[in-house]
Amino acid sequence: MSIKQITAITGLLLAAITIPAQINAHHAFGAEFDANRPLTLEGKVSRIEWVNPHAWFIIDVTNEDGSETEWWIEGGTPNTLLRRGIHKRSIRIGTEVMIDGYQAKDRSNRANGRNITLANGEKLFMGSSGTGAPQDGADPTEH
Repeated sequence: MSIKQITAITGLLLAAITIPAQINAHHAFGAEFDANRPLTLEGKVSRIEWVNPHAWFIIDVTNEDGSETEWWIEGGTPNTLLRRGIHKRSIRIGTEVMIDGYQAKDRSNRANGRNITLANGEKLFMGSSGTGAPQDGADPTEH
């Protein structure tokens, strides 16, 4: 066998080993979020991170004392959100939204978002399904 063939076979074997590890590295809902801590947040979108494996919606929530708290809300993958009608221009920075979801287990200002409701009442499912998230009726594909 030539050096090129050995190198090619070694590369294929390494790829076969590392790809399943990367797929399994994707976290389950229960690893980060608490199904017993549902929450509803209202605020203005300050930023949206369209990154894999999950998009993040960052909103500023006004507290009772008038101060603001930044919350990071995890959504589905950008591709999944796009198929559900949520794209980069559908929710603009500064848009007032209401988000239903579940708080992070570490009680930080992070949550897994399920529904995002716009000011006109339009409700969009933004959640991560199939990752152990609660079957709470938010996902239209759940039966």
